[in-house]
Amino acid sequence: MSSLVIGGIGVAALFGGILLGINVMVVLGLVGAFGLAALVGFNAATAILGTVFFDTTHSFHFSVIPLFLLMGFFAMRAGLGEDLFEATTKWLGNLRGGLAISTTLGAAAFGAASGSSVGTATVFTKLALPQMLDRGYDKSLASASIAIAGTLAVMIPPSALVVVYGILTDSSIGALLIAGFIPGVVFAIVLCVAIWLTVWRRPELAPRECYNFTLREKFASLKLAGPLVLIILLIVVGLYAGIFTPTEAGGIGAFATFTLAIIRHRGIGGVELRKTLLETIQTSAMIFGILIAALVFSKFLALSGVANTVGGFLTGLEVNRWVIVVLVSLIYLALGMMMDAPALLAITLPITHPVMMDLGFDPIWFGIFVVLLVEIGAVTPPVGINCFVVQSASNGRVSLEQVFKGLVPFVLAGFAMLVLLSLFPQLALFLPETML
Repeated sequence: MSSLVIGGIGVAALFGGILLGINVMVVLGLVGAFGLAALVGFNAATAILGTVFFDTTHSFHFSVIPLFLLMGFFAMRAGLGEDLFEATTKWLGNLRGGLAISTTLGAAAFGAASGSSVGTATVFTKLALPQMLDRGYDKSLASASIAIAGTLAVMIPPSALVVVYGILTDSSIGALLIAGFIPGVVFAIVLCVAIWLTVWRRPELAPRECYNFTLREKFASLKLAGPLVLIILLIVVGLYAGIFTPTEAGGIGAFATFTLAIIRHRGIGGVELRKTLLETIQTSAMIFGILIAALVFSKFLALSGVANTVGGFLTGLEVNRWVIVVLVSLIYLALGMMMDAPALLAITLPITHPVMMDLGFDPIWFGIFVVLLVEIGAVTPPVGINCFVVQSASNGRVSLEQVFKGLVPFVLAGFAMLVLLSLFPQLALFLPETML
């Protein structure tokens, strides 16, 4: 049996296992390990597995992930989401759709600290959804705006998913983190415009509010949101200026949010340190497990020749390279409906990344582009994990169908952002190209 046939059987087994509901990490690892054994023999496969495990677990780059996750869990414990929502509401709440816009901007800032799409969606469902529904907002608009706002967490640094991309493609993690800042901010603005256009076309979806906050109250609210904004700016500026590495940025961010949590709760008791550390360990172990299994599967794809064959077919098509970009985008959007982001990157990047590099695309630009694609998939049915999170955290006030129904303008906004990134690649490349 040829190597290519073995590789094809392995890929079919992978997707068959995923469709059967088997854990992605388990399927990746088993298919990769047995595939290697079939290709090079048991002893050689064992040696490759040992090398992958060692190279992964001792790598300094991997320490970034638990530190960023720890920073996010401390930010949640500190109640920083409440402060951000209060501040944005006081400034923008009296606009039509102002609460939804406030939620988007608050989620962008909080997501930058937490780095978790799911965590951000959970926090702002509990904070913003009751207020929007109590004030007469349409359930679909309110819930969908929160689901899509959660995706901003993986665009604006620090972002654990961007780190995963950097590790899987051997790209500069510092440059990738910096590259997501401008696109993340622009995407937040695009989402706010989408909300405004939606309620302008259908005013009944969001009644106009009559908040009477004084200018003094508005500026006072910034004192609550200010510490988190300063932490984000510290990380971005520090990385951009070369003052510290991504790992050091994660350590500084985790310590800063830990300090804020202690101040907020007037002691360490409210931080729930043991629970926070346990959640960080569990999430880190899950991501590490997927990465290790993915690297094993990547070795299998490379040795079988599947990656080169598929890559050669795509690059050999006599079409404009942007046609290939569209094809790759459709693959990510389709698969993003069925699996979570780290697993999706782990499965696809061994094939798509070399293809995009052969076509002359910048690896940093492609990293931001593909992360945005994956996050659009995170709100797209039938899976749409953020939508399930919003529905679950709403305590039954909205149904899953209502969340999905309201997503149309926001998914279109996501596509608009993809077009902007394609037309103006410097949105992602300007800061990395000028950083020290």
